[in-house]
Amino acid sequence: MRTVVVTGAAGLFGSHFSRHLLSEGYRVIGIDDLSGGYSDYLPQAPPEQFEFWPINISDRWASKALNNIFHFNDVAACFHFAAYAAEGLSPYIRHFNYTNNVLGSVNIINQCIEHDTKMIFTSSMAVYGNHFPPFNEKMGPAPIDPYGVAKYAIEMDIKIASEQHGLRYTIIRPHNVVGIYQNIWDKYRNVAGIFIRRVLAGEPMLIYGDGEQTRAFSDVKYYMKPFETLIDRCNGYTFNLGADKAYTINELADTVQRVAWKNGFEAEKKHVEGRHEAKHAHCDHTLAKDPRNLGFHDGTNLEELIDEMFKWAMKQPEREQKRMDYEIEKGIYDYWK
Repeated sequence: MRTVVVTGAAGLFGSHFSRHLLSEGYRVIGIDDLSGGYSDYLPQAPPEQFEFWPINISDRWASKALNNIFHFNDVAACFHFAAYAAEGLSPYIRHFNYTNNVLGSVNIINQCIEHDTKMIFTSSMAVYGNHFPPFNEKMGPAPIDPYGVAKYAIEMDIKIASEQHGLRYTIIRPHNVVGIYQNIWDKYRNVAGIFIRRVLAGEPMLIYGDGEQTRAFSDVKYYMKPFETLIDRCNGYTFNLGADKAYTINELADTVQRVAWKNGFEAEKKHVEGRHEAKHAHCDHTLAKDPRNLGFHDGTNLEELIDEMFKWAMKQPEREQKRMDYEIEKGIYDYWK
C-alpha cells in the first residue's frame, strides 16, 4: 500500500482527493490545522488507512512534526493543497498571506527535498494577473496582488530546489473550483460558495462592480484522476487545470438564483463597489488535455454543480462566519468592514 501525504486535508481539494486515494487503495496521511476546513470534512477510515495530523505547517515548530511524518513513512508523493486563497483580501493581510502561504510551503519543500519525495503543488491562476485570457503556461507570470505573488514565489522556489537538490515536482494552476466540502462560511473567497451561503441566510448576493467579470467555474470531481496520475508522471511540468467555458459573475448569480428558487428559497442580487481584481480570467488547458500528459477532461455542468452544492449546503450545520483581522484599513471595501 503506497502512502501519500495531503496537506489541507480538510479543505476542498484535500478532502476530495483523500477520499479518492483511499478508494484507489492508497494510505493517506492528512495534515490540516482546521483553520479553513472542518474535522467532519475529513474522510472516515481506519487509522491504518487514514492518519490525521492537526498541524499548522507555517508554525516555527512544524518542521519537527513534519520530519517525523516523512522520516517514519515511505511517502510516494506529497500533495500540497494547504493555503489561504483569499486573493482579493490579500492586500489587507500581507503578513498573514506570506506567512501562511509562503513559509508554510517552505516547510513542505524542505521535507520533500530531505526525504526525496515528489511534491505536487497547487499554485493558482492568480500568477497570470492581467494577461489576456485564455492564459497558457508559456505566459510569463505577472501577479497583481500579494496572493498571486506568494504563489509565484513558491513556484520559483520549487524550481530552484529542483535545480539545486533534484526535487521532483509538478505545479498545478487551478481556477475557480467548486464542490461540496468547500468552506461557504468564509466571506472573502469562493464566490459560488459565498453566494449560496448568503441566499440560505436570506441575504442578497453581493456582486462587485458591474458583474461582467468572467471566470470559468469547474467541478472539483474532475481533478481527482489527473491528480493521482501525477504521483508517477509529469515531473517538472506546470499545468493549468479547470473548465474551458467562462461565465460572467452576473451569469453565476443568475444560476444560483434559479437553483435557489427550485429549492424553495428567494434569492436577491445587489451590486456593490468594484474591487481590485483581474476583469477576465480563465485558462487554456491544451497541455493538461494531452493524453501523453494528464488526459484531462472537464465535464462541468454549472447548473448541476450549483444545485449539488446548494442541496449539500442546506444540510450543513450553522457555523461561525470567518472574519480576518485586517492588517491595514486604508482602502478596505465597505462590505468587508
